[in-house]
Amino acid sequence: QEQFVESGGGSVQAGGSLTISCARAGSSLVDKAVGWYRRAPGKERELVGRIGSGGDTFYVQSVKDRSTISRDNGKDTIYLQENRLRPGVAAVYYCNILYKGAGGAWCVRDPWGRGTQGTVSS
Repeated sequence: QEQFVESGGGSVQAGGSLTISCARAGSSLVDKAVGWYRRAPGKERELVGRIGSGGDTFYVQSVKDRSTISRDNGKDTIYLQENRLRPGVAAVYYCNILYKGAGGAWCVRDPWGRGTQGTVSS
């Protein structure tokens, strides 16, 4: 069964970095656009950024200058590194394949994985 597997979360100190990984059991991500999302307690899941099949990236403004999304096609893995993390931040990070929908908007069609928890301590 195809399933997203996010890993690498944990607790980091404020100002530190968090690097998380995304793979998909049962199928490849090599030629797919992939988005990183996060959901804080009590909030909706939100986009953090995405990477295209060719390596082009997009980031939301809140993380733009301190985050890097990358891919290693040899390992069939997508990464998110977020730097200069603020204290008190806690969220579950998810990845998913992005498809171009009607009008050219990116959309998610596949079931979500379990995500990986990231927590920033002061």
